[in-house]
Amino acid sequence: MTAPRVLTIVLNWRTPEMSLKSATAAQRAMAGIAGEIVIVDNNSGDGSFEKMQAETSGWDRVRVVQSGHNGGFGAGNNAGMHEGLSDGTRPDYVYILNSDAFPAEGAIAALLAHLEATPKAGLAGSHIHGPDGAPHVSCFRFPSILGEFEGAARIGPISRLLRHHAVPLPMAETTQPVDWLAGASLMIRQEVLEQIGGFDETFFLYFEETDLCRRAAQAGWQTHYVATSRVEHIGSVSTGMKGWDRVPDYWFASRRHYFIKNHGRGYLALVTLAHLTAASLGSLWRLIRRKGAPRPPHFLRDLVLGDLGSALRGPIKRKADA
Repeated sequence: MTAPRVLTIVLNWRTPEMSLKSATAAQRAMAGIAGEIVIVDNNSGDGSFEKMQAETSGWDRVRVVQSGHNGGFGAGNNAGMHEGLSDGTRPDYVYILNSDAFPAEGAIAALLAHLEATPKAGLAGSHIHGPDGAPHVSCFRFPSILGEFEGAARIGPISRLLRHHAVPLPMAETTQPVDWLAGASLMIRQEVLEQIGGFDETFFLYFEETDLCRRAAQAGWQTHYVATSRVEHIGSVSTGMKGWDRVPDYWFASRRHYFIKNHGRGYLALVTLAHLTAASLGSLWRLIRRKGAPRPPHFLRDLVLGDLGSALRGPIKRKADA
């Protein structure tokens, strides 16, 4: 039998130094694994593509390609999948690695070994931690009305009551099935991609991995968290999420598309109503207890107006940079 081949995809958006650092870590973690690394420049237009091509000249098993347009996270990774291996064939597994994520030695091998040994698992993701070693929340339930209510309220008694519906899962210490995983370090069987397709490119950014894992689950594939696969992740380097003054339109658009696509417009209306009700209760709770937990400016207004606009006019596509 031939060894399974892995195509690692690193998507770059105007962070060439970080993407090269990620690819270097992936090179080390790919030692002993058949396959290649493809760095996809998502039409940065800032010289990233040329810089990375020059820097990787002579690197073993590494290519730099151009997506041709910035269609977001899913579209950029789909472009990498379309590239396939340099001999024109498809890999056995595709490994999605964020440009600000750095797999430890053995991290990719752990995902590969788990998928090889677990036929029912179609996707596998890593234990994600920050530069300080603190674990990141990366395992989740699929979003739901009660999950939205719990997350918007942020009240202890409500969270305890709805703990089995909360979207973020408690930090897992062992390998186990989950609904979906953060896409910073995610390995996917080629068989799954051939069955359900790649990322839905309607999502510019956010919710695309949620949707992918949901489609895989509907096709009978499980998503597994692999505790022994360790990946350091800085987070939000390309998106600037940590410094957002206001949640961008594309986050709301992705949220709307996810709920409408998977549950319908009526469900989206109920989810938004649950969010508003819970947010009001949470604000009152914190006011009484004199505890501050401010939301991003204009969040609820943007949420409601966006959902109303979608209900009245249909989905609105907005362009943005990731």
